[in-house]
Amino acid sequence: MIRLRIRVALLRSVPALALLAGVPCTPALAAPAEPTQIAEEGAGALVRGEAQQAVLNYTEALKDSALPNDRRAAILNDRGVANIKLGQTRQAFEDFNLAAQLFPEFAAVYNNRGNLLLSLGLAKEAIKDFDRSLVLAPGYAAAYNNRASALMRLGQTEDAIADYTRSVKLMPQSPAPLSGRGLAHLTLDRPHAAIRDFSRAVKADARFAAAYRNRAEAKLAVESFDEAIEDLSRAIAFDVNHTDSYLLRGKAYLSVRNTASAIKDFSKAAEIDPRNATAFAERGFAYCLAQAYDEAFIDLNKAIEVDPRSGLAFAYRAYAYKQSDQIDVALRDVEVAEKLNPDTPEIHWVKAEIEEAQGLTEQAIADLRKAQELRPGYRDAAESLQRLGAAPSQTEEREIAGAGTDTWRVVVRGKRYVAIDERYPRLSVPLETMGGAKPKLLEWQVKEPPFGGIGTLRFYSGTVAGKSGSEDVEYVAVLDLDNGIVVAIEPHKQGKTVATWSWENGKVTVASVDGVTDELDLRIGGREVAGQGGPGRRYSTSAQQQPGWAPWDSPFGGNYAQSPPKRVKKKPKTLFDLLFN
Repeated sequence: MIRLRIRVALLRSVPALALLAGVPCTPALAAPAEPTQIAEEGAGALVRGEAQQAVLNYTEALKDSALPNDRRAAILNDRGVANIKLGQTRQAFEDFNLAAQLFPEFAAVYNNRGNLLLSLGLAKEAIKDFDRSLVLAPGYAAAYNNRASALMRLGQTEDAIADYTRSVKLMPQSPAPLSGRGLAHLTLDRPHAAIRDFSRAVKADARFAAAYRNRAEAKLAVESFDEAIEDLSRAIAFDVNHTDSYLLRGKAYLSVRNTASAIKDFSKAAEIDPRNATAFAERGFAYCLAQAYDEAFIDLNKAIEVDPRSGLAFAYRAYAYKQSDQIDVALRDVEVAEKLNPDTPEIHWVKAEIEEAQGLTEQAIADLRKAQELRPGYRDAAESLQRLGAAPSQTEEREIAGAGTDTWRVVVRGKRYVAIDERYPRLSVPLETMGGAKPKLLEWQVKEPPFGGIGTLRFYSGTVAGKSGSEDVEYVAVLDLDNGIVVAIEPHKQGKTVATWSWENGKVTVASVDGVTDELDLRIGGREVAGQGGPGRRYSTSAQQQPGWAPWDSPFGGNYAQSPPKRVKKKPKTLFDLLFN
């Protein structure tokens, strides 16, 4: 009954924007406008980005003493949203507080106030409001999404994933919870899970620059450098002045030894943000690789000037000194770098380079392995180890007894679990688990024609909290055996819920346990397996449910809910050669 009353009150406050189009100006002698009409005009102003006008309209509408409490609360809520747009935090709090007093069953008010508290860094207080909102409206997808964001701030990442998942199930086509969950997976070093969610997010919103940028970061973690560059180029196309996109793409270009393009991207980042020490440090390192040492020292000195606590800048300057045969000065800089940021893999790589120059091979190998421990798959460290005739740290692996199946074995490499099989030496299947659980392989299948060359590896991935308590989770890795590629890792089972897999027409469609359908184009004929949105790859999603209101669909930005809106479908020789090739 409570939910019904909330729904009725909210629907009464829906701004009839479609009715405003083409309405003539009110004659000077016309009767005073009704409060509902004035409030609707405020809603229209807010849609157009005219927040100050919206506040004026809402304030005028509130002058009617005959307004019922639920309607007055809805207008106060909307004025609170407008005040947030104006940066009027105190006034927004006052509006939300009064709305909650007048209509304590209005879930959107608690969601909005929680978001405001979260924006002020008060995550614990924000969670209390999100909790209230969800008690009143258990199907409120935005409140789950927002509570997950607060939990992320508090470092409760697994709990955040649970809330994001609830939001995804309620709104499988909305990009916000998918992107949020992807970030949570990335935080927990689950790049394949992150790629899956970011791919879904950009499918839901093809202009979602942040999701492209975040997916690129996940792809860098799995060394898919070309795909990361492509994603970052998309992100830049939709958000041309975002510094991090240029920094990440510059790093990706360096990974594929495209120094000139890297320098251009770092230059753009420095242009956008002249106080960004990382942009100068990275460009200085790129100049080092291009043997443009004068330019390198200018940038690295600038980076240290901007941020005297940048261990990365000191490490890169140490590398520049080492390349210039100034070992004593390099040693001083790398010592400072290690004190400032001891867990930065680049610092251990630079330290190893200096030790190698001194003839301290064993020490260099130890530092390179430390670098790989901090960043599994660190290419520069792996190449240096190979040059020194040392086995990469990656080969120092420990097998998990009883965790394999068929001829597949489970080993630990650093902090990661990996499935390997001597029949497929190019394949290392990451086994991403929940809550630190140990994985166990459950089933191995090689598909019959027309899907020859494709294999599926099902594995236990831990437990998550479900409706009836702890629930076991299983995933399936889809593998291209001919090319040694992990195509995708899909959620297969949670508790009693099992995904539906359909194999036909060179594709596999997975109706996942979290309410989202993924489609993988395997392209069997050309032996080119498509995966998660990369070059020549298609990864599509579709909704299995069509739930109701989700406030981030409103045109007002953020996750603040106005009255529920109507749903709408929706190595160069010269510097000149280096830069202008």
